[in-house]
Amino acid sequence: MSGPPTAQATGIGRSWLPLVLVCVAAALLPAALTGSSVALPDIGTDLETDLAPLQWVVHAYNVMFASFMLASGGLADLFGRRLVFALGLSLFALSSLASGLTSDIVLLDVLRGASGAGAAAVMTAGSALLAQVFTDPAVRARAFSMLGASFGTGLALGPSTAGLLVGAFGWRGVFIAQAVIAGVVLLGVARLPESRDPDATRVDWWGATTFTSSLFLLTLSVVEGPQRGWGDPVVLGGFALAAVLMVAFAAAERVQRRPMFELSLLGNPRFIAVCLVPVLLAFGFVCLLVFLPSYFIGVNGMSPQGSGLTMMLLTVPVMALPLFAGQMLRHIPIGWLLGLSMLLIGLGAAWLTTLGPETTLIGLLGPLTVIGSGVGISFGIIDGAAVGSVEPARAGMAAGMFNTMRLASEAIAVAGMGALLVSLTQTNLAERLPSATSGPTPDIGALANQVAQGDLAGAAGSVTGDQTGVFAVMAASYTDAFQLTLWILAAVCLAGAPFVIGLLREPRSPAEEVSPTTADTDRTPVADSDTTVPAPRTEPAEDAR
Repeated sequence: MSGPPTAQATGIGRSWLPLVLVCVAAALLPAALTGSSVALPDIGTDLETDLAPLQWVVHAYNVMFASFMLASGGLADLFGRRLVFALGLSLFALSSLASGLTSDIVLLDVLRGASGAGAAAVMTAGSALLAQVFTDPAVRARAFSMLGASFGTGLALGPSTAGLLVGAFGWRGVFIAQAVIAGVVLLGVARLPESRDPDATRVDWWGATTFTSSLFLLTLSVVEGPQRGWGDPVVLGGFALAAVLMVAFAAAERVQRRPMFELSLLGNPRFIAVCLVPVLLAFGFVCLLVFLPSYFIGVNGMSPQGSGLTMMLLTVPVMALPLFAGQMLRHIPIGWLLGLSMLLIGLGAAWLTTLGPETTLIGLLGPLTVIGSGVGISFGIIDGAAVGSVEPARAGMAAGMFNTMRLASEAIAVAGMGALLVSLTQTNLAERLPSATSGPTPDIGALANQVAQGDLAGAAGSVTGDQTGVFAVMAASYTDAFQLTLWILAAVCLAGAPFVIGLLREPRSPAEEVSPTTADTDRTPVADSDTTVPAPRTEPAEDAR
C-alpha cells in the first residue's frame, strides 16, 4: 500500500497489527500499577525499607503516568503517534528492567517514575493511533471496545499475575516480566502507520511543568499527612503550593494558542460526564485493586498467590463485559448504561462492608462480582467516547486529556485511600491496643503504617502482650477502618451516578455524531480516499514502510 489507510481499508480484520500491539500495551500499563502493590511486602522485606519510600513504588509510577499524559498527547500530535509510542515503550521497558535489578529503594522509586512517564506516552499515542487507523464509526466502536477491554484486563489481572510471579520468582520477576512483554511489543512497532497533526507547532512545556508539579505535590502531601500530621507545615505547604501551581496551569492554558488542555471543553456537559466516570472508577475499583490484596494477606492469612486468585472474583467480569458494552449501546443510551455501571459499583462496595477476618470466598463472591460487572460495562464505552469528542486530527489531545483525568484521579484516590486507612487504623489502635498490651506503650503511628501495609503478624510481634489478643485487636482495627472507607467509596459512586446520567442527556456535539461510542451502523460511513480522517478535517499519514 503506497498511501495512507482509508475508511474502506480499516476494518478490524485488515488492521489487526496496530490493534493487537496497542491493546497488549494497554493491558500491560495498568497491570504495572496494580501488580506492584502485591509485591510491596516482599520489596519492603528484601530492601529493608520503611513504609514511606515503599509507598512510592506505586505512587511514583501513578503520578508520572498521570502527569505526562498531556505532554505526551502534544508530542504525539507534533512528532508522530508511532514515534512517541515507540519511544515511550522503550523507556518503559528499560526502566522496568532496571527496576527488577536494583537493590536501592530510592533508585527503584525513580525508575518507577520513569516507567510511568513512558507509560503515558504509550497510552496517549496508542489511543490516537487507533483513532487514525479506524475511521469508520462502527469499526472504530469495536476497536475501542477492545481497547477498553484490554485496559480493564490489565487492571484486573495485575494482582493475580503479580502474585504468581512473586511466588515463583520473587518481586523482581514482576518488573522483569513487564520489560520482556514491552520488548516483544516493540518488535512490531516499525510496521505501524505514522500520523501527526499538521497544525501542531510546539509542546506546551509551561503547562506540562505546572501540572506535573501540582499533581506531585498534592500526592506527596496526601501520602505524608498521616506520617507527619495533617497540620504539619510541610503538608499544609504542599497542599497550598499544589493549588497555586494548578491555578498557574489553568492561566497558562488560557493564553496558549494550542493548549494541551482545552479548558473550553469543560463547558461541554457530555465531555465532563465522560471524564467523571474514570474519577468514580478510581475510587470504586482501582483503590480496591491496590488495597484489597494487602487486607487478604494480612487479615485473612492468604498467600500472595491466594490473594491474587481471590481478586479474580472482582476481575473476571471486568475482562468479560467490555466486549459486550458496545452492543448494549444499540439498545440502551450511553448515559443510562454508564449510570447503571456506577450504581452497580456503589452497591457492590456497600455490600463489601461485610468484609472481615472470617469472610469466606462465598461471602466475597457477590459483592466483588457486582463491582466487577459495573466496571466491565464502563470500560467498554468510555475510551471511545473520549476520543470521539473532538475531530480526529486532535485525537492526541483528546486522548491525553481523558487519560490524564483517569490517571490523575487514580493517583489521588489511591493516595487518599491509603492515607485514610492509616489515619482510621491509627485512631482505632490508639483506643483499643493499650488494653491488650502489657509492656511500654508502643508507637501507634508506626504500627498503623505496618498494619495498613498488610503486615499484621510483624506488627503484632513487635508488641509485648498476648500475641493472639494483640493480633485480634489489630485485625479488628484495620477491618473497621476498611469498612468505613468502603462506605465512603460506595457513597461517592452512588452520588455520581445521577450526575453521569443527567449530563449525558445533553445534545451531542457534531464531533460526537461520529464518535467511537456510536453503535448505530446505519450511519453513513466516513470515508475519503485521500485522507485518514473525515473531510474537511484532513491529516496526512505516513506509510508504514
